[in-house]
Amino acid sequence: MSQPSRTITIEQLNTFIADAGLHSSHLLHILHAIQQRFLHISHEAVNEVASHLGLPISQVESVVEFYSFFYNTPRGRYNILLSNCTSCGYKSGGENLLRMLCHRLRAVAGKTRGDGLVSIDETSCIGMCDHGASLLVNGMPITRLDADKIARIADLVETETPLADWPADWLRVDDNIRVITGDLTAASGKPSRMASSSTSGLLLNNDFVAGGGLHAMLARGIEGTLAEITQSALRGRGGAGFSTGMKWKFCREAQGDAHYVVCNADEGEPGTFKDRVLLHSHADAVFEGMTVCAAVIGAKQGFLYLRGEYRYLLPHLQTVLARRREQGLLGNSILGQQAFNFDIEIVVGAGAYICGEESALIESLEGRRGVPRNRPPFPVTHGYLDQPTVVNNVETFVAAAHIALCGSAWFKSVGTEKSTGSKILSVSGDCAAPGIYEYPFGVSIQQVLNDCGAKSVQAVQIGGPSGALINPAKFNRKLGFEDLPTGGSFMVFGQGRDLLTIIVNFAHFFAHESCGFCTPCRVGTTLLKNSLDKIAGGHGTQYDLDEMKRIGELIKRRSHCGLGQTAANPILDSLQRFPQIFEQRLAHGNFEPYFNLDGALEEARQVTHRDDAAAHLE
Repeated sequence: MSQPSRTITIEQLNTFIADAGLHSSHLLHILHAIQQRFLHISHEAVNEVASHLGLPISQVESVVEFYSFFYNTPRGRYNILLSNCTSCGYKSGGENLLRMLCHRLRAVAGKTRGDGLVSIDETSCIGMCDHGASLLVNGMPITRLDADKIARIADLVETETPLADWPADWLRVDDNIRVITGDLTAASGKPSRMASSSTSGLLLNNDFVAGGGLHAMLARGIEGTLAEITQSALRGRGGAGFSTGMKWKFCREAQGDAHYVVCNADEGEPGTFKDRVLLHSHADAVFEGMTVCAAVIGAKQGFLYLRGEYRYLLPHLQTVLARRREQGLLGNSILGQQAFNFDIEIVVGAGAYICGEESALIESLEGRRGVPRNRPPFPVTHGYLDQPTVVNNVETFVAAAHIALCGSAWFKSVGTEKSTGSKILSVSGDCAAPGIYEYPFGVSIQQVLNDCGAKSVQAVQIGGPSGALINPAKFNRKLGFEDLPTGGSFMVFGQGRDLLTIIVNFAHFFAHESCGFCTPCRVGTTLLKNSLDKIAGGHGTQYDLDEMKRIGELIKRRSHCGLGQTAANPILDSLQRFPQIFEQRLAHGNFEPYFNLDGALEEARQVTHRDDAAAHLE
């Protein structure tokens, strides 16, 4: 357990920064090291980091202020963050576990306890949605929370038990791979892995040996490998669905001093956790896909941008990278090819959903706030350091590695004409068997519901809050780019759920995660959040519903990037498909103001000991 230093000199701070820089010179990593050692990033630390890296102080300050996991005031030696997601959140089991933990530890949410021992707060989804209520303690995930485990956590904190001595099974995160099937065999709610006899086109059910894709690529040739990627019709698995072969071709042909490969492992969409599993159990395929891409576009350097909530995976990923270097699959002269030089560095984020947007991710890689860039130009011509850059997500690189190994015909043997291959789904919520499911594109929503053991379903959120909210009348729709595209999140809500509470949660998420760059998103998401709070509190009117629709459409049309353009989706979808959840909460009357001026004067009435008619505005 790191202990806070009561006094530290500038010389000691400089020594620490220099030592941290030996491991990584990246700004985010140095700031994280300071955060870990001193439990916050002081103004003096900002100044010294800026001096050490030759950066403006304003840039370092803005980075500290931008990312949720950086603090400019001291946190506790145990920094506990409970997820507020609808699936892995502290209220998902019916009990308010955050309130319970605060009570047991005599702490206030959002503040550090007076003795500096503990801080407790909430955070956005931490990617543990298949494990129930979850939290991070000093960056380590603990899942399947209940009242008993909360009580034990409180005891361990109070006795200052080192995290390494906490129950080992608490710190283990299972993959929960439920169904890998080509014939859509039902799982019947069983938590066991089910494999079909055919592995055609399926990623998780295909044997993959490290280096296999690279050997096949060299035998086929670089041009031939790009042709296979293009012929496979592989589209980006993040949800947008741009042609992977076309993206690689554009980058390959772009002029620049250097080319770069970036793996977007910043899956921050609530309800999404497939990348967590791929990085844990299929890291070789991820890195192999990046290396294949590097050979195609002529890159010598790659980056895997890992979301801050998955920092616990960093030692495992570094071990895989080291092994690949020893096997000649990374570094200089890969597989004995003199001109084939490529290596990968991992950069860990610090809690910012917006960095899942590719240009915001590149800004973060360059040591700045994750604010999306104006486009065009696009990253394929002007990306990292203004050089040609391919940015694909984890699942896309895994698919590319398998295509390099098995060929495009293998990949296209499943799926549909416009959506070839398979899709890995993160299934969570009200079902018997949450976890990872892989299906050929074209599977129906109802089939997935049957397989995961979901009964009496009220709604399904496809693609996370930024995706589509579907009612039972549409459960026959198919997952695919021609019908329902998805980044992989599949959230199930049963009849017992208060759907309005779910929508309120989504609205708060988007308002919190807006980068603040553009007015439509910065102001609009807050207005939507406030309107929903008003309706949920029983004070909404038809006027508020009309305003939410108007503001939602404006945000969708006028926002700078994809976050804003999709932030209103859950509200617009629910107004269209579930109008009853709003109508049953509306107050009588055509209009009720947000601000109750007469209520605001109550404190003045108490101070003056007046409660007569003249002391009221009504």
